[in-house]
Formats: sequence, structure tokens, C-alpha cells
Amino acid sequence: QVQLVESGGGLVQPGGSLRLSCAASGSIFRINTMGWYRQAPGKQRELVAAITSGLSANYADSVKGRFTIYRDNFKSTVYLQMNSLKPEDTAVYYCNAEDEYRSGARYDRWGQGTQVTVSS
Repeated sequence: QVQLVESGGGLVQPGGSLRLSCAASGSIFRINTMGWYRQAPGKQRELVAAITSGLSANYADSVKGRFTIYRDNFKSTVYLQMNSLKPEDTAVYYCNAEDEYRSGARYDRWGQGTQVTVSS
């Protein structure tokens, strides 16, 4: 089973930048799509960005042009570079990965979440 460990959250002023990292470890056969979700207080968890193992990425409309997702397949790590942050980006950010076993079975894995707060 794959475990995901996130890092890089924190407090930043509006207009600032942060980079989140998520490293996968454990028994890895294949990791397919990796992504970042976020959940603000009182709101549902939403997809922020995702990237396939072939490095094809997609973004939520609200972050296009400000956030960039990329991954290092050798390190089994996905990153989220967040620029021009806004107060509405404040949320707990969760890493997600599709963990594929040799049998072909696939499971969704989640990190523990990292808090991002954008405030002056």
C-alpha cells in the first residue's frame, strides 16, 4: 500500500507563493494519476489540479494561470506551485494518488492534509 506525505503548507500574504510537495512511499507497483484537492471550512472537497503519469495536467478554473502541478516519477512525488495566492485559496490541501497493484486492482490514496492560509 502507498502512503502519501504532504509538506509545504503555511501562512502567506495575498499575492504570495507557496509550494506543496507530496511524496509517495511504501509498496509501489505503479502510481497513476496524482492530484491535489482542497477543502475550505463549510465547503466540499474540490479538485485543484491533477497530473497523469504521462504528465498531462488539468486544473480547476479558479486556479488556472496561478497554480502549476508537476511530478517526478522517479521520486514518486507530486508538487503544486501556487502563485498569486488569494484569501479564497485558504483551505486544507490534500494529496491524492491512484495506487495500482500488480493484479490491476486500483485504490485511491490520500495524504493527511496540509493547511494553507492566505491572509494579511
